[in-house]
Amino acid sequence: MLIEFRVENHRSLRDEQALSMEAARIGDETDSRPREVPNQSMKLLPVVAIYGANGSGKSNVLAALTYMKEAVNLSHRLWGPDEGVPREPFAWGQKREELSLFEVQMIIEGIRYQYGFLCNDVAFVEEWIYAWPNGKKQIWLEREGDQFKFGENLKGENKVIEGVTRPNALFLSAAAQLRHSQLWPLFSWFGSIHSLNLTGGPAAPRRVLSTQYRDERELVEMLDESSEGRQRTLFDEDPPESVLNQFKAMLQAADIGIVDVRLNRDELTGAGRPLRGSRFQLKHQSESDDAWLPLEQESGGTRTLFRLAFPILRSLRTGSTLLVDELESSMHPMLADLIVRQFNDPEINKRNAQLIFSTHDTNLLGTLVGEPALRRDQVWLTEKDARGATVLYPLTDFKPRKDENIERGYIQGRYGAIPFLGDFRFPAGDVE
Repeated sequence: MLIEFRVENHRSLRDEQALSMEAARIGDETDSRPREVPNQSMKLLPVVAIYGANGSGKSNVLAALTYMKEAVNLSHRLWGPDEGVPREPFAWGQKREELSLFEVQMIIEGIRYQYGFLCNDVAFVEEWIYAWPNGKKQIWLEREGDQFKFGENLKGENKVIEGVTRPNALFLSAAAQLRHSQLWPLFSWFGSIHSLNLTGGPAAPRRVLSTQYRDERELVEMLDESSEGRQRTLFDEDPPESVLNQFKAMLQAADIGIVDVRLNRDELTGAGRPLRGSRFQLKHQSESDDAWLPLEQESGGTRTLFRLAFPILRSLRTGSTLLVDELESSMHPMLADLIVRQFNDPEINKRNAQLIFSTHDTNLLGTLVGEPALRRDQVWLTEKDARGATVLYPLTDFKPRKDENIERGYIQGRYGAIPFLGDFRFPAGDVE
């Protein structure tokens, strides 16, 4: 589970900002949302929402973590030796020439790790790995320029990996390609992060499959089976715990009238393997047997839910981190509420998956349908300062009372992070 993410000098995140998943000491012991972590005294949150005005930088917080993931996954394997480090620093002023910082603290199989790096446009200037396998800090790696210092507790072919680590590649990225067993859990943790409506920016080459396409391809492969010559549909019988049945349950719970899903086989190759252009067809509740529509002709909300459902199920099934920009986009507020509550529910989210998302949906803060979907410490806010830089801060800085109407307070500007709207009027003579 992610404990904390720190970033500096990435897009609008000019100065160092930190997003913490550690639960605050609020509420009572009956609240099951904070998760106890083996061998750790802290409790961690399965969900965090980031609110803020348009252009305040909330999406950039998620994009920064996505960038870090792509740097770990791709820098050794796909970045060209002479391409430098494809970062996106703050766009103006002296900060443009300064270093960018990315750092995470996380728990993997009960062990706490701290990993991060500093970079400029040319190279990774620093990189570090610390671990607490027995509750005591161990230094595994400290890199400064082309100097690598390895701690005695980091076993393996460290010198060999050092020799193939380019200035514009991360040691962790190179170590993964040489299957360094001790560092593999860290690399795998980054690989399990799933981003929706986000990209790693210049860190992710175009030739890498998009996240959305990988999701669709996996679903196509599950559907692309036949039994006695007939086409398989999503709602054929499967074991209750199967991904397809869980996918079905999520679509039905959303109450959007979808009763079946199939592939448009006209867009498959003759060998039966899926093309990039493969499309899904959805069957609607109807007296007619041919009530099928291509996914592209469905409403925006149905398309959004369809493409969200599979990554959500994967995250819940594997206990991984899911990043979503504008979770509520084109969806009914109750659907966003349903998704948040699934991650918060320990009976559904048994592997402690985490959902971090940006949103404008104030319904998640309100009490219209009972207890708010979000705890007070699950709400973070962004706003721009006088220099045009993003400031990220938790709602708990304002120490809201347990019975305080957070939705009303946010809309009224009590916590900042809302736009200041001017008097926008058309001249009377220009309007007919």
